[in-house]
Amino acid sequence: MARYTGYKRPKNTRKALAELFKYMGYHKWLLLVVAVLVCISTGASVAGTYLLKPVINNYILPGDVQGLILALVGMGIMYLCGALSTLGYNRLMVKTSQKVVGDIRRDLFAHVQTLPLKYFDANTHGELMSRFTNDVDTVQEALNNSFTMVIQSSLTLTGTVVMLLVLSVRMAMIVIVFLILMFLFIKWNGKRSRQYYDMQQAELAGINGFVEEMAAGQKVEKIFNHEEEDMKVFREKNEKLRKASTSALAYSGMMVPSIVSLSYANYAVSACVGGLYALAGLMDLGSLAAYLVYVRQSAMPLNQFTQQVNFILSALAGAERIFEMMHEEPEIDEGTVTLVPARLDQDRHLEESREYTGTFAWKSADGALTLLRGDVRFENVVFGYVPGKTVLSGISLYAKPGQKIAFVGSTGAGKTTITNLINRFYEIQEGRILYDGIDIREIRKADLRRSLAMVIQDTHLFTGTIMDNIRYGRLDATDEEVVEAAKLANADSFIRRLPNGYQTMLYSDGSNLSQGQRQLLAIARAAVAHPPVLILDEATSSIDTRTERLIEKGMDAIMEGRTVFVIAHRLSTVRNSQAIMVLEHGHILERGSHEELLEQKGRYYQLYTGMYELD
Repeated sequence: MARYTGYKRPKNTRKALAELFKYMGYHKWLLLVVAVLVCISTGASVAGTYLLKPVINNYILPGDVQGLILALVGMGIMYLCGALSTLGYNRLMVKTSQKVVGDIRRDLFAHVQTLPLKYFDANTHGELMSRFTNDVDTVQEALNNSFTMVIQSSLTLTGTVVMLLVLSVRMAMIVIVFLILMFLFIKWNGKRSRQYYDMQQAELAGINGFVEEMAAGQKVEKIFNHEEEDMKVFREKNEKLRKASTSALAYSGMMVPSIVSLSYANYAVSACVGGLYALAGLMDLGSLAAYLVYVRQSAMPLNQFTQQVNFILSALAGAERIFEMMHEEPEIDEGTVTLVPARLDQDRHLEESREYTGTFAWKSADGALTLLRGDVRFENVVFGYVPGKTVLSGISLYAKPGQKIAFVGSTGAGKTTITNLINRFYEIQEGRILYDGIDIREIRKADLRRSLAMVIQDTHLFTGTIMDNIRYGRLDATDEEVVEAAKLANADSFIRRLPNGYQTMLYSDGSNLSQGQRQLLAIARAAVAHPPVLILDEATSSIDTRTERLIEKGMDAIMEGRTVFVIAHRLSTVRNSQAIMVLEHGHILERGSHEELLEQKGRYYQLYTGMYELD
């Protein structure tokens, strides 16, 4: 018996069911076989009970042993077919459910890959992961057990009531009255238990969040001697959870004993009335025996049907959340310009190459080629993450090929936003961004991002070897190119000191490495991509100055000959930039080289001399 899981019911049951049936329809022939086997299993169970009537009346009472043996063999074959059908549809349903869930999970992951960054900004990682874990698991459980059980229970209940009416209409009225009472009790009990399970889920989420918060903040708790106060809060939350859980389990635990008691009462009344009918000659003994067996088995399918319907509704709520995520609008990509390998022929004419040459060109829809140089320009760009709140107000700037451009300014000034717009992680509201003279909206996003590389403060490393993590920057890079990129980034020496060198496995975002080592791997990953444009976003803000100097050497090596955008709080890291831009509230206050800005004695001068501090 499935119990209520605490999920909310679907907002639109019909729509969620239609979406799920679409995936089940991909395997309709397997499901058709399952449906046939369920009907055979149910039919054998219902018909086998009815055969008690002729067996008793035609063979047992007259003493026909030979006929009895043949009848029992026939019943045995029928029940064997039912048992084999049950085994068959269970195995097939497991296989089918795994196929359906596999299709859903595949399509969900494929769609998530197409969603814009703003979707991930608006939803926590936990909410997204729950679609792949809790919701998918609930759908899988429903497909494995609940759907077939609902069909079997409904067929069994319908068949049982029909056979009761066939045996005796007057006697069947007794069972129907008790079935109505059972249904009303199940409905009332389910409503009450569901209410307390909702409370239990809410209290459990609260106490889990509190424990997780306390475990993560142990140092702060101990520093301020907050143990007693936290224990008091925990006791209150724990008591609320205990009360909600007790009530939920009390009501759900009441279900089976109550239904069993009603079924016993049903059986007792039916047996007494049936016995009186048999003595009065209104009912033969075979019909009475078959009737009483039907009475005993009438309560179970009703109970199963009600419980499994609740579980299916919970699963449909999970399916609804999955399909809502699948229906989220993907990234807009109307670009037609692609990035292709290129080379210059003997006459210095640009032509497309089928092999990797280290030189790339933009290829327009008409086949025209434009050399990828790394010239980036903003023209009156206006942007805001949410309507009505502008982050960049008419920004205009340029970065010539090979220039190093630095952005400094307070938190929220728009520094990172500028680099996000170059990657086209977000769409601008006004103005345009040109890349080698081409509006980036005309460039296919995958090709645009392939021409760029980023090194950010929060380095993310994947589970795998160090070699694989560096190669993530360019999947077709050879081992030699990976090692060369690591040397360029000053990462080769520490990698070779590791027990397995480049084959060292990394787990949990590279937790077995220091922050500086992870940052060096990120630089090596950018280096192996050979990008014409490089973006460094607070790449050295959370490491010590010695490691910073090592990382800066690595970055200087890969920045040579490339257009570079640097965001940094430490002004010492931007001194050698060709142009430094001071941003404040979405506006460029100052632009110039380090020396030029110091001569102006404006905001940059104040920042550099300590007269003004960044927020």
